[in-house]
Amino acid sequence: MTAEPTPDDLEVGPHDDEPHAAGLGNRLNWLRAGVLGANDGIVSTAGIVMGVAGATSDSGTIAIAGIAGLTAGALSMGAGEYVSVSTQRDSEEELLAKERRELVEDPEEELAELAGLYVDKGLGEELALQVARELTERDALAAHAEVELGIDPDDLTSPWQAAWASMLSFTVGALLPLLTITLAPPGVRIQVTVAAVVVALAATGWTSARLGYGRTSPAVVRNVAGGAFAMAVTYAIGALLGARIG
Repeated sequence: MTAEPTPDDLEVGPHDDEPHAAGLGNRLNWLRAGVLGANDGIVSTAGIVMGVAGATSDSGTIAIAGIAGLTAGALSMGAGEYVSVSTQRDSEEELLAKERRELVEDPEEELAELAGLYVDKGLGEELALQVARELTERDALAAHAEVELGIDPDDLTSPWQAAWASMLSFTVGALLPLLTITLAPPGVRIQVTVAAVVVALAATGWTSARLGYGRTSPAVVRNVAGGAFAMAVTYAIGALLGARIG
């Protein structure tokens, strides 16, 4: 017969790497913003410099276009991420404020509602009520926010953190194709840039899949294919326009 688990058995062991740590949501938020920012920086800047390289071989012109794209893209990513996450945080704070008011105005109804939610999750009515009471005594707002809203009041998303992560990672990502195409010898700059970008996109695709606990192979293939397609299209357009204008 299997022994009943003791309280010590329920403690998290030193090798438990499942995502239960406090603050996980906020860390994943800025990690996600960072990975996506780097990926966008690589693809968008590679597209710009490849397009210009298709139209002209002048290194100065290519560098200016790349720097302009890096600057505009980084600022746009930072501002966009700040606005997006700020809106999300405002919604979370409003929902939490509403929940606080309801807990003050009608605590018994809120207790019954919480118990009902646990019944919906599969607990018996008596056990659900017991769990609801104990969690309410410990932290009523946290209990309701988690079950009803899916929000951790102590781990709200940070707009500034996401904005800086996105902006800085975009810059780092954009520097790769910019430096590669401007520093590589003119005869091989296209080939070297494409190779560097493919490797970088494979890395960001793998990282994003790992952060999201998804399959890495499809993510890498999608990321590399999308970036390669973008570079091919922009280079072709640049070459076409360069030939006509020239």
